[in-house]
Amino acid sequence: MERTAQLETIAWRAARLSRTGQRHTRLFVGALVASACLSALLASWVPLQFSIVTVFLFAGPHNWFELRYFLTRLPVRFGRSRNFFMVAFAGIGFLTISYLSLPALYYAGVWSGNNWPVLIGVWNTLLLLWIAALVWLRGKQYRRGKWTAVGTWAWPIAFALCSLNWLAPEIFSLAVVYLHPVVALWFLDRHLRRTRPEWLSAYRRCLALVPLLGAAICLQLASTPALADDNGLAWRITQHSGAQIFPNVSSHLLVSLHVFLEMLHYGVWLVALPLIGASGAIWDVKTMPLFRHPRGFPVLIVAMLVIGLLLMGLLWFGFVVDYSVTRDVYFAVAIAHVLAEVPLLLRSL
Repeated sequence: MERTAQLETIAWRAARLSRTGQRHTRLFVGALVASACLSALLASWVPLQFSIVTVFLFAGPHNWFELRYFLTRLPVRFGRSRNFFMVAFAGIGFLTISYLSLPALYYAGVWSGNNWPVLIGVWNTLLLLWIAALVWLRGKQYRRGKWTAVGTWAWPIAFALCSLNWLAPEIFSLAVVYLHPVVALWFLDRHLRRTRPEWLSAYRRCLALVPLLGAAICLQLASTPALADDNGLAWRITQHSGAQIFPNVSSHLLVSLHVFLEMLHYGVWLVALPLIGASGAIWDVKTMPLFRHPRGFPVLIVAMLVIGLLLMGLLWFGFVVDYSVTRDVYFAVAIAHVLAEVPLLLRSL
């Protein structure tokens, strides 16, 4: 009799946990769907205003959260991954400096604007070869299972993409601009797989909503008039979204689609990952191996996070003083965090 009661208690607790898990999954899915639909609505309705507000509010904080996430996942000692990390850090530094030097050299009169597609094509090629090297090193480190095939095909795929890049370097660069926000969804997928596997299936079904909303934006705004870009800020936003590269496509469509994807990117880093404990409590640096390990660098970690907060405040101050110039500077410097996502994502696979 006592044994039966214990089994019934265990079954009741299991059923209760299952119901609780299902309720949490429904709340998670509802939040995802509501956020995506609201972002698509605002991006379609007031694209310029929505772009200005989202960049002002979220650009700096999302970079700080990314920095904290990266620091949490860096190992204390590289070990067998030494070559991978050396190539990763060297590539991030070189590609960032070279990217920032392009407009500086132009304004210095070193090269003319007619050479811009060639220089962009060279930079894109270096980017693809760097990614291929990282994938190859990752496959070399783990020569088993899926990484055997991935490492083998890294270079042929990279050379094929390089060929496509040289057909239209500026279009290839614009494709990177539009694809970059989607990488955040991949990070969320990897983290859910490790920490919330019961949510993963529902999350992946929700991802189907992203192309559907994107298609809805395109269908709705394909024939709308171009946005008024008679001031410097509006012109910068439309150009960043590709209005100059695709003059026959409505800039309203381009800006709306881009800001919709950017809002998804910000939502993952600022809301989704922190809420599910992707990097521990925000101020608890003890969750970082580089901080708590006896051979770690606690002073350096705290200094980097504090400097990040100061830079975030400086960015907000710059937006208030001169939004247009600060926006240009931010999107130029932000290439560093775009590049940093590549090795971190490869390490999570």
